[in-house]
Amino acid sequence: MSDEVFTRDLCSWLDANLPASLCTAMPEDEIPWGGSRGRFPNPDTRRWMDAMAARGWTAPTWPRMYGGGGLDATRAAILQQELRRRGARPALFSFGLWMLGPVLLEYGSEAQKQRFLPPIVRGEARWCQGYSEPDAGSDLASLRTKAVDAGDHWRVDGRKIWTSYADEADWIFCLVRTDTGRKHGGISFLLIDMKSPGISTRPIRLISGSSPFCETFFDDVAVPKEHLVGPLNGGWEIARKLLQYERQNVAAAGFGGELKRIEARARQLFGIDAQGRIADAALRERIAHADMYEYATRLTMQRAQREVDAGQASSASSVVKYAAAHANQQHYELMIETLGYEGLGWQGAPYETESLEQTRKWLRSKGNSIEGGTSEINLNVIARRVLGLPGGA
Repeated sequence: MSDEVFTRDLCSWLDANLPASLCTAMPEDEIPWGGSRGRFPNPDTRRWMDAMAARGWTAPTWPRMYGGGGLDATRAAILQQELRRRGARPALFSFGLWMLGPVLLEYGSEAQKQRFLPPIVRGEARWCQGYSEPDAGSDLASLRTKAVDAGDHWRVDGRKIWTSYADEADWIFCLVRTDTGRKHGGISFLLIDMKSPGISTRPIRLISGSSPFCETFFDDVAVPKEHLVGPLNGGWEIARKLLQYERQNVAAAGFGGELKRIEARARQLFGIDAQGRIADAALRERIAHADMYEYATRLTMQRAQREVDAGQASSASSVVKYAAAHANQQHYELMIETLGYEGLGWQGAPYETESLEQTRKWLRSKGNSIEGGTSEINLNVIARRVLGLPGGA
């Protein structure tokens, strides 16, 4: 089949399967996280996820034998371009897709791939990430959550923090210490069922009023031996590779797309000049700058994705994470400014529901420069490892 025929068939399929209600801005409560506790206030969201998953297009480049779409880079790009052209919402948001899946494809055993990848593609299993600890954030290799060999299983004890959506997840991929005598060389990578006895979570409330982050506690948790990914004490290499995918894919997941709405609000609030432009010249310039910055960031994302699709280690993951965080924060600063007095609301009349949601998103965006690696840490990585500047290893 030629790419032209693929595109024609794709368009026909989308005409028949993409609900019109999912070609609009996505409210927070309609994000399709999936998992055993997934909620779908709009039934079209579930139908769209199931339809895309049935074709493997929630993970278009993964092998078909693991539930993926088996598409090459060119056809995966055609799929994404057509979805963007139609303004389609993502069919599935998933840390399993963005982070765990790619490293399982590289480091996992065949049994692990067969067991864990298809439920990720179908949105049946929701994963969270057990990396940071109260005393191991930027210096992640100082982690102290330990896994002790108990014969036919591991016994895990410790505490993780900033565990996004741990209270909603079915599984957690977790860094644990299996050798106390070595720092980086004593870390292993475990897959742990969140229903296991001894696991508890506690949400961390943010200024936005929501609680996507949690503390996660492990108290003598039994984990089967076959849930160790890669070699014993070989988790640091896997952790670093996963962070590349996290910074690249999580940044891209909710990036950009609403500057036209900001521009329309600015025209309404500030009026237009004789040339039909936003009357406030300074705001007009900032919106144009944000548009160019988003466009440049999207091009960088595409370049990084091509490197990954070609089997190369992307050098741009930290660049993408930093740029997308900055772009998203800039975006919501402009959004709040163009809302006028509506941007001051917190709840109730006379504020519109949509305006209240944008205010909360603005507050939530403050965490973008912390999660997935702080902007300061990513700038250091860019300086030292991408640009080769002096100042440390």
